[in-house]
Amino acid sequence: MLFLVAALLLLGVVMGSVAHAPLPVTLVVAAVIGIWLAIFAVRERNARRRQTTS
Repeated sequence: MLFLVAALLLLGVVMGSVAHAPLPVTLVVAAVIGIWLAIFAVRERNARRRQTTS
């Protein structure tokens, strides 16, 4: 329960800062996060494939 409260508090802080940031800044940050998540997903997929083939 404490984890959920902390996660909601963090989400509120992040959403609040996004609401006050200019749109171009928000879009650039969103793109960077999206690219980072895509790279992470590809690395995890490759790591899992190597584990199952070995």
